[in-house]
Amino acid sequence: MLCSRRSVLRGLTGLAACAPLVQSEAFGQLSAKSGASQGSSRAPSPSSHSAPLTTGDEALLEDIEQRAFKFFWEQSDPATGLTKDRNLANTSNDPRDIASIAATGFGLTTLTIADKRGWMKTPQLVERVRVTLRFLNDRAFQQHGFLYHFMHMHSGERAFNSEVSTIDTSLLLCGVLACRSHFNDKEIRTLATQLYERADWTWFLNGGKTLSMGWKPDSGFLDARWNHYCELMMIYLLGLGSPTHPLPADTWDAWTRPTIEYQGLKYISAADPLFVHQYSHAWFDFRGKRDKYTNYFENSVTATRAHKLFCLSLAKEFPDYSNNLWGISASDSAHGYTAWGGPPPLGKIDGSVVPCAAGGSVAFLPGETLPVLQNMRDKYGSRAWTRYGLVDAFNPLTSWYDADVLGIDLGIMALMAENLRTGFVWQTFMKDKDVQRGMERAGFHADAATQKPG
Repeated sequence: MLCSRRSVLRGLTGLAACAPLVQSEAFGQLSAKSGASQGSSRAPSPSSHSAPLTTGDEALLEDIEQRAFKFFWEQSDPATGLTKDRNLANTSNDPRDIASIAATGFGLTTLTIADKRGWMKTPQLVERVRVTLRFLNDRAFQQHGFLYHFMHMHSGERAFNSEVSTIDTSLLLCGVLACRSHFNDKEIRTLATQLYERADWTWFLNGGKTLSMGWKPDSGFLDARWNHYCELMMIYLLGLGSPTHPLPADTWDAWTRPTIEYQGLKYISAADPLFVHQYSHAWFDFRGKRDKYTNYFENSVTATRAHKLFCLSLAKEFPDYSNNLWGISASDSAHGYTAWGGPPPLGKIDGSVVPCAAGGSVAFLPGETLPVLQNMRDKYGSRAWTRYGLVDAFNPLTSWYDADVLGIDLGIMALMAENLRTGFVWQTFMKDKDVQRGMERAGFHADAATQKPG
């Protein structure tokens, strides 16, 4: 069966059915510490320390975004709006029909970008959003407002033995709220509000202080909980902002914030792939803000810089890694789907590169990630650059190139590219009063350390 990336990560700690991955030996200076009040070392933000984008940068990012939008438009069912989890990279004709609600959330957000950039007429985009929200409201199975992670895209029926998922429903709801904020359409706003307000976040606490990762009709709540820093921020912020079933404010403090130190850098992170530092940032704008623990935008800048240094530390073993080719995150591999990355070393690293590692961090470190994306497109050509953009992963050392693209990986690259260029997704999403309430209840305020002198 198909395993989600979070279930693969749970497998690393023996909590999931997927086989655990074997960790390689440690590289570089690294230590992991657990603590609730550890912050990140200061790192410059791209908004204040990066050179302006060149014409070539803009053209590259435009191409990445447009190709991702093509995937989301062509690989979403026109009758349900559900978006495929994955597709062959170079053709629109792929018989696989498994949809992911996380990919659907990214796809809904790309519709707002397409409207803003004029890639398609507004009435067509509005109708696709309406169709999607109608289906999710009226026909898709839901439990206390949360949906199955994987569905058959034409019917919405549960696929595999997938769980009703808190993180994947949250990714969907971020896309739903982005559409509510952007499109001036009464039906979209009504349906989006219904979807968000029916989600009973307190039910997923299941008697604990942190949220369960999921629920299954045959076995109930998953034992695994959202209890340490990762991609979880969006879940808690959406729950804190809910006008109907809000989480208690102290749930923001209930999850731990372990720290990693690597080559002189210190930041909040567990031993997770790089995507955990990206996903919440696709919609929530953490720039210039902090809670009582840290500035999470600067934390992700530092995490991305540490990941680059980690990849470069492997260059003797994997000589393809360089300043212009680095980045490993949860992705396909030559041996199936895997969660890999570092620091610390995670998974059986083999010299593969994962475009969304650099691409999903482009808003954090554009000067260090854009050359990677440009190099991937220019040097590896049609082997890596396809109808829908960069393949999910490839290995220049073995000449393995993934045949597929994944919706969530295309999505994070598209949203972060637009945020780097214009801040559009951030600006649109943060206009939402419920989103603002969530951040206020979590205790976010202006970070004086990142404010420019007046």
